[in-house]
Amino acid sequence: MSNLHQIGKNISKAVTALLLVAVVSGCSATFRNHGYMPPNEDVDLIVVGKDTRETVAAAIGKPGTAGLLVDSGYYYVRSRFKHYLYNAPQEIDREVLAVSFTEKGVVENIERFGLEDGRVVVLERRVTDSNIKGVGFLRQLFGSIGRIDVAEQLTGR
Repeated sequence: MSNLHQIGKNISKAVTALLLVAVVSGCSATFRNHGYMPPNEDVDLIVVGKDTRETVAAAIGKPGTAGLLVDSGYYYVRSRFKHYLYNAPQEIDREVLAVSFTEKGVVENIERFGLEDGRVVVLERRVTDSNIKGVGFLRQLFGSIGRIDVAEQLTGR
């Protein structure tokens, strides 16, 4: 009986240790990186007033984000987020490289921005309005009953 009792104690200790590790790991933060930032050595090779869109794309790659206006600029964005188990992700670092071009496609300016330079920008959400404004669910449901042609549905014509 003593040997069986000792095995039970060892299993109990192992389960307790596993639970403790699970609880502690659940409270620790995880980090996620998003985006792409070209290396400084590659960005330093770009010459303002000489390089073009094509040479920039060849030197540091095409960006994931371009300007809203056609041919306005290249934007490289890298962010680092801290996640806890039940909390919303928190952005702890952001870097933006903005390469602007002239109308002829020549590099006009190169700027870097960090999280401390950032502003919260509220994006406009464009949603197409539906034509069913003021019509309830039941009215929509029962309103389509007379419009269904059963014969057409059965014959496929």
